[in-house]
Formats: sequence, C-alpha cells, structure tokens
Amino acid sequence: MPTAARGLTIPWPSGAWIATAQRENWLPKWSTPAALRAVRATIVLPGLFALTFEGIGNLQMALFAAFGSFATLVLSSFSGSRLDKLRAHLALAIAGSVLLTIGTAVNSSTALAASVTVPVAFAVFFAGVAGPNAAGGVTGALLAYVLPAASPGAISMLPDRLAGWWLASAVGTVAVLALSPPAGGDALRAAASKLATALAEQLDVALRGAALEGELEALLAAKQELIARFTATPYRPTGLAAPDEALAKCVELLEWCTALVADTVRERSDLREGSRVQRELLQAAGATLRNVAVLLVGGRSDPDLDRLRRSRARSHAALGQLAPDGVGFREAARISYHAHMIAAAVLAIGESVLVACRLSDPPQQAAPRRRRWHVRPATGAGSRISRIAATALRDASTRSVWFVNGVRGAVALAAAVAVADLSSVQHGFWVVLGALSVLRTNAASTGSSALRALAGTAVGFVIGGALLLAIGSDSTALWVALPIAVLVAAYAPGTAPFAVGQAAFTVTIAVLFNLLVPVGWKVGVLRIEDVALGCGVSLVVGILFWPRGLGSVVGDDLADAFRSGASYLREAVDWACGRRASAPRAASAASVAALRLDDALRAFITEQGTKHIEKQQLWRLVGGSMRLRLTADAVARLPRDATGGDPVRDALGQRTSTLTAWYARLAELLGKPRQQAVPALAAPSFGPADLVGSSSDSHYAIWLCEHLDHLGEHLGELVQPALRVAEIRRTPWWR
Repeated sequence: MPTAARGLTIPWPSGAWIATAQRENWLPKWSTPAALRAVRATIVLPGLFALTFEGIGNLQMALFAAFGSFATLVLSSFSGSRLDKLRAHLALAIAGSVLLTIGTAVNSSTALAASVTVPVAFAVFFAGVAGPNAAGGVTGALLAYVLPAASPGAISMLPDRLAGWWLASAVGTVAVLALSPPAGGDALRAAASKLATALAEQLDVALRGAALEGELEALLAAKQELIARFTATPYRPTGLAAPDEALAKCVELLEWCTALVADTVRERSDLREGSRVQRELLQAAGATLRNVAVLLVGGRSDPDLDRLRRSRARSHAALGQLAPDGVGFREAARISYHAHMIAAAVLAIGESVLVACRLSDPPQQAAPRRRRWHVRPATGAGSRISRIAATALRDASTRSVWFVNGVRGAVALAAAVAVADLSSVQHGFWVVLGALSVLRTNAASTGSSALRALAGTAVGFVIGGALLLAIGSDSTALWVALPIAVLVAAYAPGTAPFAVGQAAFTVTIAVLFNLLVPVGWKVGVLRIEDVALGCGVSLVVGILFWPRGLGSVVGDDLADAFRSGASYLREAVDWACGRRASAPRAASAASVAALRLDDALRAFITEQGTKHIEKQQLWRLVGGSMRLRLTADAVARLPRDATGGDPVRDALGQRTSTLTAWYARLAELLGKPRQQAVPALAAPSFGPADLVGSSSDSHYAIWLCEHLDHLGEHLGELVQPALRVAEIRRTPWWR
C-alpha cells in the first residue's frame, strides 16, 4: 500500500530485516487520529462503492470512487483549521481531476505515457515545497494519475472517472470535516511560548544576580524541545503564507536568542554590575518575551515594542557618551554589546510573532541588509504566487531535497509505467503502486521497503485467499468483509509496521475486485507479481539516482551554508570597517542555503533506514551555520565605518580572515569527497583583542570584535560532528 504522506513507518535496512521482524511489535499502536481516519474510510469507501456499483451500475465510476476515497481519506493528511482542511481538499480534488484527465489521455501509448509521467510526477512531488498541506497531498494526487495512466481505458471513460473522483472528494471532505479530532493547542506555538518564557526568566534572575546552572540547563532543554517539535516532520510545519513564514522565523530567532542569552550568562551571570541603561534594556527585552509567550498560546497581550526601541536608543546614546580610550570603556562596551544583541533578537521575535498571530502586517524592508531580521512582505494573491515562484526557483537545484526526491520519484514512476505496459500484466497500475509504495530516498531503504512490501502482500494474499475460499461466490459475505478490510487498511499507516499495512491493503483489494469481477484468490497472486515488478523498478532507480539518499544532500547543504555564511561575514565586516563601498550582497545566498539545509535535514531525520550519525551532532553543525549567518547579519547592521583607524581595521580583518578560512576548510570537509582520507581539522586560535580595545577611536569596534570572538569560541564544537560526516561520506553507500 502506498505509504501515507504523514505518519511514515520507518523500516530497517534490508540486511537486518529478518532479525528485526522477530522482535518488532506487530500489534498496531493506539492513535485517535488514525482511528477517526479508519472510521471515515470505513463509512465512505464501501458506501460510495455500493452506491456507484450496485445502485448506479457504473464500473468506472465505482472504481474511481473507491480509489478516490482511499486517496482522499487515507493517503492524504491535512492539518490546520477546518477552513485550511477544506481548502486543501478542494485543491486535491482539482489537482486530481487534472491528473486523472492527463492519465486517461496518455494511456493509449507506452512511450507517451512514460514520457509524460516524468514531468507530471516531478511536478507533483516538487509541489510539496509549497507547504505542509501540499506535501500531505502528494501521494493522494499521484494515485489519481497512476491509476488511469497504467490502466486500459478510452477517453470516453473520462466523464465517469471524473464523476467517481469528485464524488469521493466531496463525500470524503465532508467526512474529514465532520469526523476530525478536536482542535487542540498548537504544539509548535506552545513550545515556542515555553522557550520565550524561559528566556525571560533567565534574564530576570541574571538581572537579580541569582542565575544558577540549573536554570540555564532548563533554558537549553526548552530550546531542544522547540527544535525537536519544529523538525518532527519531513517538511516544514509552516507554509508560505506570511503568518506561517513569520512563525518559522520566530523559531529561528528564539534559538538564536537562546544562544545569545546563554553566552551572556556564562560570561557574567550577575548582570547587576551593568549600567542602569543596559539593565533597563534587558528588562524591556524580558517583558517583551513574556508578552510574546502569551500571544503564542492564543492569549491576549500587547508587546511594547516601542519601549524596547526607546531603550535600545538610550543604550546607544549612553555608549556614545563614553570615551573609547577611557577607563572601563571596554567592559562597558562588552555589557552593552550583550544587551544590544539580546534586545535586537527580541525585537525581531516580537515583530515576527505579531505577524504570526495576524496582529500586524509584515514590516517593509527599508534596506536589503535588514531582510534577515524580518519576514518578507506579503499581501494578496499576487504576493503569494510570487512567494511560491521564488521558493520553486530556490529549490531548482540538486542541493534541494524536493528536487532530488522529485527526480527520483518521476523516473521510478515513469519506468514503472513502461514496465507495466510492456510486460502486459493484467493490472498494470499495481506495478506503479508497488514502485510508489517502496520508493525511498536511498537504495538501502528502498530495498528494505521492498522486502516488507512483498512479505506483507504475500501475507495478505494468504489471508485474502483463505477468506475468498471460505466465502466462495457469496457476494453478501464479500460486502460484509469489505468494510472490515477497509477499517484495518485505513488504520494501519503510522500505527502498525509497513508489512501489516501492505497485507491489509491486499485483502481489501482482493475483496473489492472480487465484487467487481469474481475471480477468486487469483487476484492475490497477480498483485504479488505486480508489486514485485514495481519494487524492482524502485530499487534500480534508487541505486542509479542518489543511492546514499538524503545524507549526501545534507552534507552538500551544510557545506553551502558554511561557505555562503563565511562569504556574508567577510562582506559584512568589510562594510562595517569601511573597506567595502556597497552593502553586503551575500545575505540572500546565505538565506537560501539555510532554507535548503532545513528541508534536507528534517527529511533526512525522518528518512527510513539506519542513521550513522547522532541527531545531536547534526544539530551542532546546523546551529553553527545559523550562528555564522545571523552574526554576519548583525555585523552588517552596525554603523558604517564602525572600527576607527587602520590598525584596528587590520586586526579585525585578520580575525575575519582566520574565521573565513576555517569555515572554508569546514565546508570542504562536509562537501563531496575529493580525496579518500579525511582532512585534519582543529579549531583556530586568535591573537589578543587588546589592540581593538585600547587603540580604537570607535565606539563599536569592540562590538565587532565580540561578534568575531563569540564565533571563534564555538568552533571547537563543530570539529567532531564534521569529521563524522566526512567519514560517512567516504563510506560506500551499501555498507
């Protein structure tokens, strides 16, 4: 059975499958959403099938009503409010109609069907980049295409097929809206609210001079909870609408703010020594975080962002009144640096949350260098279309998980369509469904899924065959067995092992087809043969196209993130030092690399198969790339020519060169292996920062030096994870 777009079951590598089967819990887990999904399918699918086959007497309408119900109610999964689900189901119905029409039009020619399948399947797979609900409907939409494309039929059948599809879409949508679990609190927003509260509390205790290590650990635990929640799905849980983008930006900024607060507390846990102005700034930041936390969980609050802006302005003014070469200036500048950076992050969080909660429009950019701290402006349908187009352009690269999966899936399905037609199997669409069922992002996982699919199909054949032999030609018994089989098949995805779902789906199909054309247990044998062909096609394609799966894409995207971030840092420092005439232009490339990395990493984490690296190690690398990018953005927003004379510029330039050269070596280590041996890598060392503090006539030179030094302090954390990635990339994919 094609795996549902959400709730994927993760199989083990094929070499360990037998041992795993002996210890795996074959009983399904209880899940209220899965139970409601099963109830909906049990009511709708047999009911529509009976209406169209027995009542109307139209075989084509009955066939597409049955499979349309399965696509709508089992293979597709949409989230959000009832209005969001209604829109998603309407989009699936329209897309399915277009795909069904194309599939019916091309099935008369093997060459035409196979060649058309490539762009059509790629477009459907790639459309998942538009958001979580678009990704959740990919498998259901593909079923609307592969069923007619790989089945015999004439264009004259199209009206009946469309009627069956739309009947299933309409009734299925009503069932989803009527039988959905009650809307609970948004887990992602709740986790974000918890972290915002923890940040505010950490600032409060530090301002009182009572910060404890346990409180810092609790703060970091809240951050990990938020990141785990944000990355729990194979695609971003937020779409392309402005509020969705703002929420995603808020998650990133909260993580960044956590790093800033943690660094501040580790350096000086007692902030009572700060000036009154800096303490007021941090108090305003804490108050804003508390208001943000209330908004994120649906409460009423009004973050006083104007107060925070006024406090930042007073902080700037207070620093400007001190002499750069005076006693205590360096320490005052450092405290001011920490307060300013935390406040800047909190201000951006507040702006993002107001947009995410639909209380404010996205702020307009006054200058390109501010774009990373704000959500892109987006209003109206035209802006939404432009955002989708920009996203598609961003992911039109082999660095994109959406592109890689689209190419693999399109080639596999096109090959399956050709094999199904050329082999003259009786039910060719089972070959394509078999390929779709087991197609994974790496060859090892595809092979594992193939074994499970065949085993599950064989078990389903035995059960279904025994059932059919016991029932014989009694159609009444078949009608009784159909809803039971549908109930099990609809409940299995995400709650039971993959093979169990395959077995249940095979029994369902055996009963369904024996109601259409009584052929007994032989339909099970045919399904085993067809699924075996489809599994073989997917396995071959998996070996030919990116056999390592998303692991290689993650490595390439990590390398790009560090490479583009280092370039952005270099430009930003040159701009702040007055050595660059134009504002930094690398921000856009760094943002694109970060978004691709996010998509690749979350898909890799949920990718089926054994991982050879700990998730925590990957997050260290991702966090390092984010720290680099956001530091570069903060530097780019410093006042122009912020460093004073040439000696200080030279010292800062040397620090920057050391950092960017190290990041270049890190990117080389993470990227495509160009040599078998793993290159050595160690954290760099910097010279003393005294020159910046004692010789500068600039109020902001120390801020810039602090930015660079804080980057350097965390480089050692990246060495071991990077070496592990390099080792994995130099190991053959089949091992």
